[in-house]
This record gives sequence, C-alpha cells and structure tokens, in this order.
Amino acid sequence: MLGANHISVRCADGTTRLGRIKGKIKKRLWIREGDLLIIIPWSFQDDKCDISFRYTRPQVEWLQRNGHLNF
Repeated sequence: MLGANHISVRCADGTTRLGRIKGKIKKRLWIREGDLLIIIPWSFQDDKCDISFRYTRPQVEWLQRNGHLNF
C-alpha cells in the first residue's frame, strides 16, 4: 500500500505497476499483501493500472485445485 488509494502491484508478466483502487471497490474491499488481483493496464501508460477485482484466499485455492491457475 502506498497511500491515497494507490498500491504497488507485481503482475504475472514480471512488470511492477502502480495500481489505483477504483471508487466502487475502495470502500468495499480490503486489499492485503499476497492477494490475487485482476487489473486493467492503462492503454497510454503501461506502468499504471486500475484494480477491478480481488480474490480471497479460499477463492484462489479453489481456482488452483480446479486447474484455472498455473502458479
């Protein structure tokens, strides 16, 4: 967490991006270190992104068990 609704995100492609927590999920979700996130990279700045969804630990374990995640 960097403050002011920004977070440093390490992506699957090896890039570290500056993520912005969008307004509709800002008050609903708590994002912790180690969470699996779905991000949308900005088209005009590749080093920034919007965070659109967060998976909880049980959801990540279910995705791994059923073969949807390969890491």
